[in-house]
Amino acid sequence: MIKYKVIGIMSGTSLDGLDIAYCEFVKNRKWKFKIVHAETIKYSKDWKTKLGEAIKLKKNNIDSLNIEYGNYIGKEVLKFMNRKKKYPDFISSHGHTVFHQPEKGITLQIGDGKIISSICKLQVVNDFRSGDVALGGQGAPLVPIVDKILFSEYEFCLNLGGIANISFDNPKEERIAYDICPVNLVLNDLATLLGKELDSEGRFASKGKLNESLLEKLNALPFYKTKSPKSLGREWVENKFIPVLFTFNIPVQDKLRTAVEHIAIQITNAVNSPFTIRNSSLLVTGGGTYNKFLVERIAFHSKCKIIIPDDKTIQFKEAMAFAFLGTLKMRGEINILKSVTGAKRNSSGGRIYFPI
Repeated sequence: MIKYKVIGIMSGTSLDGLDIAYCEFVKNRKWKFKIVHAETIKYSKDWKTKLGEAIKLKKNNIDSLNIEYGNYIGKEVLKFMNRKKKYPDFISSHGHTVFHQPEKGITLQIGDGKIISSICKLQVVNDFRSGDVALGGQGAPLVPIVDKILFSEYEFCLNLGGIANISFDNPKEERIAYDICPVNLVLNDLATLLGKELDSEGRFASKGKLNESLLEKLNALPFYKTKSPKSLGREWVENKFIPVLFTFNIPVQDKLRTAVEHIAIQITNAVNSPFTIRNSSLLVTGGGTYNKFLVERIAFHSKCKIIIPDDKTIQFKEAMAFAFLGTLKMRGEINILKSVTGAKRNSSGGRIYFPI
């Protein structure tokens, strides 16, 4: 039996906070996982601002932020370890995405691995995306190989985070995955206009009116017509999606209602493929799972059976996934699939840092 104890770290585009998950992975014939302890360290207003506006910074300032954020991660993880009295074999960090423009060969996740390693006195794996982009891939999504290995009992795996992404096997048993559309990145921004951090359970959206003209314009965005592999970043949302929302002078609740319908339709377009069997299982995780109205609309349009797992899996599946991606990297095994990203070949992504 092979066993690894790993801390996975994730920060999503919705800026909810820093997810830290202490995970155990065991391999007999098959890999199994357990999320033993997990927490979300909510970002202060200062950190939300820094990370949210990082895209506007010049290189020198980004380099400084990379170091500062590495210090922040290292200190929070050290506190987490001491608080839980759990000490892993190594740490695996996604960091926080500042840029993601793979068509230009650009992707950047900040949170300096050297600094995290020196603070926590452990090996650190990070920078999972850049190697795949250098191989001509999208550098995203990265979780699908984890879905294939650890969640193989489900036909589809859907993550509802800042951006929705889907993962499934095609008839040739190749893993296919791609970003579908923005979710919390847009819904949370709209909720702030109503004085809330988020639209809890989709209550505001459920009371709004569907605007058919806005829905039609959102569904007509060119990204949705492109085939996978494809991925989205904050840049696309701010430059392409948000401007469409704000060309319509309608109540915020109506924008929320229409955005939810748009998200449900785009997800349905992804899962209702020609080879989808009715009542195929759709595992739903990520913060958007708690938006009951959104999940209801997905269920309304989809022919899949929706599976909602336990809270730890909903909230920390991505942090656990990066812990597992780091495990595969440390073993020298493939952790990025060319069938998902469009790269020239499969690869073992990530950089390993040793404590000084």
